[in-house]
Amino acid sequence: MEKHVECLELLAIGKDLPSELATYAFRAMYTGEMPASCVGAFLMGLKTKGESAVEIAAGVTTALEEARLVSGLTGPLIDTCGTGGDNTCSFNCSTAVALYLAALGHKVVKHGNRAVSSSCGSADAVESLGFPLIVEPDAVAAELDKHNFVFLFAPNYHPAFKRIGPIRKELGVRSLFNLMGPLLNPARPTHQILGVPTSRHVRLMAEVLALTGLSHGAVVHGAGGFDELTPFGPADVCWLRDGWIKCERIDPQTLGIPAHKPGEVVVAGRDEAVRVLKDVLSGQGNPAMRDMVALNLGCALHLLEDGLTLRQGVEKARDAIARGAAAAFFKDVSHA
Repeated sequence: MEKHVECLELLAIGKDLPSELATYAFRAMYTGEMPASCVGAFLMGLKTKGESAVEIAAGVTTALEEARLVSGLTGPLIDTCGTGGDNTCSFNCSTAVALYLAALGHKVVKHGNRAVSSSCGSADAVESLGFPLIVEPDAVAAELDKHNFVFLFAPNYHPAFKRIGPIRKELGVRSLFNLMGPLLNPARPTHQILGVPTSRHVRLMAEVLALTGLSHGAVVHGAGGFDELTPFGPADVCWLRDGWIKCERIDPQTLGIPAHKPGEVVVAGRDEAVRVLKDVLSGQGNPAMRDMVALNLGCALHLLEDGLTLRQGVEKARDAIARGAAAAFFKDVSHA
């Protein structure tokens, strides 16, 4: 029996794939050795069964084998992103967080794409602010030195996905790749905030991050169904530190964040998304958006800065936002 058929047989009876077999299947899919019909069946089999952490980790590891990886970077590096798919049409919170982190002296390697389920994707946002969208792997270090921030446009780093794209489009449903996307950063960050669209994904994706070698991470699902921390109610969070995972619920009000409503962070399209992003970077605009950024920025600072509690991280974040620290730091690009 061919191995990819063995995979399909196991998935058909609801069995998780062992690591070796999952690795084989994903590698065959990325290299084109697996027939297109089997690729569709494989993805639907995983979705129907429910993907395991081992299977997702195998998908990530083998995808990175085919990626254009960035080398030569040292020290702590952080990414802030979500899996998308929460269909909330909210503003670009993770992009604002990334730019504030850079303004505060941290090195940010933001991996992303154009809009899929949001009003304005991270690629659309950073392009509108004047950052280069296409940065080649050998130019990443210089761009990072210039701004503490570099955007890594996913299609430029994952050529193997062009082969799979048409099959995903034909399937027409969310698949494992929607979960994998944020884990495929070609610069291999040491720290990451990963937002997921449902609470059931929180622990699962924390286990995947541990299996793929991340040092420090937070997997979050916020109140209101968001793939970010939100000021609308308690959030589910799993913390990862050097292989150890701790899960808890966090109430923003205990961190000094007042309650807001989900409708206050919704944007109607790209133009509005860019406008409100510039407002938040300048410390102005909608209080709900500023507080949402503060929550997620505080979480990132808690991960990055030893001895800084989560509450202290949020307080530091609120101070940076009140000063408009990001717009001041990026004055050469943020008004483009």
